[in-house]
This record gives sequence, C-alpha cells and structure tokens, in this order.
Amino acid sequence: MNKSILVVDDDPKIVEIVSLYLKREGYRVLAAYDGRQALEMAREKRPDLIVLDLMLPGLDGMDVCRLLRDESDVPILMLTARASDEDKLRGFDVGADDYLTKPFNPRELVARVRAILRRAESEEEPPKDMRFGDLEINVMRHEVRLRGSPVNLTPTEFRILTTMAQEPGRAFSRVELLERAFGYDYEGLERTVDVHIMNIRRKIEPEPRRPRYIVTVPGVGYRFEGEHVE
Repeated sequence: MNKSILVVDDDPKIVEIVSLYLKREGYRVLAAYDGRQALEMAREKRPDLIVLDLMLPGLDGMDVCRLLRDESDVPILMLTARASDEDKLRGFDVGADDYLTKPFNPRELVARVRAILRRAESEEEPPKDMRFGDLEINVMRHEVRLRGSPVNLTPTEFRILTTMAQEPGRAFSRVELLERAFGYDYEGLERTVDVHIMNIRRKIEPEPRRPRYIVTVPGVGYRFEGEHVE
C-alpha cells in the first residue's frame, strides 16, 4: 500500500488514535498540530491524503483547505466537531472531498480514507478524453481546460463533471451523483451536490447564472449539455 496520510489536529490524543488505526492498515502517517505546519508539510511531503481538523490555532482548517486547493488536488477529509449541514456545505465549498464529525469511530475514518484513495486510484485508468467546444476534459491527466486555460477543480468536482460529461444529455439525480462522487450514502445531504455544481459552473461556465454546459433538470437533478468533438 505505502500511501502516506497527513493527520492534522491540535489535539495530540486524536492524532495518536487516528495514526494508530491508519498505521494498522499499512499507511504511512505524518502529523501536524496547527494550520501553518499542515501547509508546510503538505507542500514538502506531498501526502496522498490529508485528514484535516477545522478548528486549528493560527490558521484554521477552512483556510488551509482553501490554500491547498489553489495549488493541489490532494484528497482532503475534514474532521471536525462542527456538525451542522451549513458547516458541511462550507467545507465542500472550499474543496473538501469528505466530512466526518466528532466524536467519530476510527474504523469509519479508516473506511472513508480507503474509499477516497480507491476512487483516486480508479481514475488512473480512465476513459478517453473529451472535448465540448471550448471545454476540454483530459481524464488521463486529471485536467480540465477552458479555451486553452487550465481550470482548477477539486477531485470531487472533477468526478461529478466527468460523470455527467461521459453521458451528455442524460439527467442525473442528486443521489446518483453522490453515489458516483462519494461511493456511499451521505445521510441524505443531497444539497452537497448543489454546492459542487455551483462551484463547477463558476469555473467552467461563461455565464454561471445562465449555464451552457451543466443545466438544471427540475425535479430530477442535473444534465450535461454539449456535443462531443472528436
């Protein structure tokens, strides 16, 4: 396995417990106890995944996630005591791939880490690349370009976009997109998809309020519109 996980929390006991369970599964574990240290280690060590607490001294987890998303697509699992739907949506909005609230079961955390990494690995043998007018999706390189310029999508945003783009014209429900993007039930938090769609539109649509590529299907979900160019 030999995957490396960066665990970030200001509570040494939580870092110790999470590290213990991850090491039992064969992962290499790095530890950081504040936001600035987390940023430095993420940039220097380039972990395969980050378990990130939100309430950190100095630089909080939201800021760390936002800064990392400007320069990296490393999967991020947020670990926090903030349990409201709005907090979860904010986490996804700044680029988190998953969200686990405290108190938590360490076995569930390991299962989620495993699922996130498995999804990332499955993308290493992708389908053919796609082009729709000015929008190019290079699945092999995990890259999206708009009019030749790179578009910085999070891993979850990329999975949602490619899921729909592979079947243009098909209406996807929010539940379907959750299953494709996350791989398991998200306790009915379907609004998560709306946040990701809003972010994708902001990044790829010429006019996000009048979307050209990702249109809303009332009562169903979303549909990708575009004619594939060979």
